Amino acid sequence: MSDNSILEKLEGIRLRFEEVEQQLTDPAVASDMQRYIKLNKEYRDLEPLMEIYREYKNIVSNIDSARMLLTTEKDEELREMARAELDELREKTEPLEEKIRLLLLPSDPEDDKNAIVEIRAGTGGDEASIFAGDLFRMYSKFCENRKWKMEVTHFNEGTAGGYKEIVFNVSGQGVYGIMKYESGVHRVQRVPQTETQGRVHTSAATVAVLPEAEEFDIDLRTDDIRRDTYCSSGPGGQSVNTTYSAIRLTHIPSGIVVTCQDQKSQLKNLDKAMTELRTRLYNLEYQKYIDEIASKRKTMVSTGDRSAKIRTYNYQQGRVTDHRINLTLYNLTAILDGDLDEILDKLQMAENAERLKANNI
Repeated sequence: MSDNSILEKLEGIRLRFEEVEQQLTDPAVASDMQRYIKLNKEYRDLEPLMEIYREYKNIVSNIDSARMLLTTEKDEELREMARAELDELREKTEPLEEKIRLLLLPSDPEDDKNAIVEIRAGTGGDEASIFAGDLFRMYSKFCENRKWKMEVTHFNEGTAGGYKEIVFNVSGQGVYGIMKYESGVHRVQRVPQTETQGRVHTSAATVAVLPEAEEFDIDLRTDDIRRDTYCSSGPGGQSVNTTYSAIRLTHIPSGIVVTCQDQKSQLKNLDKAMTELRTRLYNLEYQKYIDEIASKRKTMVSTGDRSAKIRTYNYQQGRVTDHRINLTLYNLTAILDGDLDEILDKLQMAENAERLKANNI
């Protein structure tokens, strides 16, 4: 991409940035909360581009000045200074242009949202449930390292430990944009605790990461929801197990059922269950968008396809392999302790490279 084409794109974005800035001061916009939130998010998204635009425009201007000096100046000492400045400016230009290309990629509006994550034991019986528990611990550590807030809303424990299923909310900055790469089938190869002859078994668990729907994302009619209350099960003390605080919501038109039992307060459980129900309904539509994007891509780093095998954890070799980008790392213990950054960074780089190519940027 030439200097002029980058500047032309950034000039167009500058005009939009100033237009949004003006609209945010309009009392009519301020009184429309849904529109105001949308415009405010667009303004924040454009701010990094405006900062880099000013820096890039200044460099391009200085390059033009140095070139002009080389063509008009007779003094060799000044010409040498201009050549040195030109070399220095060109060194700054390439990484800056690469950064601009990435910022110019159309962003997924869901990336900034919080996420609802569900882990379900797959093939492998008790060992699959134990592995689902290991994955939950891995994500707990990862969220802790990121200073993200994590709340369990529903779980069903396995008979030998771990979970048959567990659902939890994760809130923080850019959660879904990072966690979305975890959707899919995770496999484990190890000698199970229940194995007496030392044979390696392969088990699996499915991870689904959904962008959390906000209230104005979907119109949820109370007439379409059946609400049931019941006593919570599992740990939590006498008040949890003997009061009707657990909530089950059934969305009649779609048949979607969500439950929440982690709070002693029925109102708090209801609030969390409503958030999850909105998210699941919203994701019925969002999945169509994901499928459309996936059909246009070859490597499909983050398709949201929950049936796709994405990663294998091999205990015998201390190895973790991400099959989407053919990445193998021999630091299984660290990864299971929440050190997912290297994998996620490489997945994001692979997807960005794919998107740059698809968008001809």
